[in-house]
Amino acid sequence: MCLPVTQQASSSIGRAAVSKTAGWGFDSLLACHSHSRMASHQSASFSLAEASSVNSKVTSEGSKLDGLKWLVVVALVAAGVVGNSMFAGESLLYRVLALLALAVIAGLVALQTAKGKAFFRLFKEAKNEIRRVVWPTRQETLQTTAIVVIAVLLVGLALWGLDSLLGWLVSGAIG
Repeated sequence: MCLPVTQQASSSIGRAAVSKTAGWGFDSLLACHSHSRMASHQSASFSLAEASSVNSKVTSEGSKLDGLKWLVVVALVAAGVVGNSMFAGESLLYRVLALLALAVIAGLVALQTAKGKAFFRLFKEAKNEIRRVVWPTRQETLQTTAIVVIAVLLVGLALWGLDSLLGWLVSGAIG
């Protein structure tokens, strides 16, 4: 039984919803819900089936020339590998520059595919998520580092002592 309260409990303390699940039909982690709030939340969010149908539409629209684009990417990579071995006598600088140019061209062609666009979108979302991370302060970092270094030293000394003791016992037993 859930009593009406002015504040609702939450499993996270002052954090934003996880971006991969918010608004996609997953239940909230709040302790109590009013029925009207649940109904409005469910009507405003996508169901999982709707999300997958949207994804399949994007994939089917983008896949008309994607096979050819991926073939071009594979051909460019193969040309880089074969060219690097064929021109082994040339200067390393020229070979590296040619490989970098081929890699950039292959990357740009790959980004034109549906999978490439999805990867770039994922990269941008990850970059935005990193901005939202609450990074530790310098003092917290130094304290945590000091604790780890001290713990490693203590465990190292304990293992050294145990190894020395066992070595002394075995050498005493062997004679």
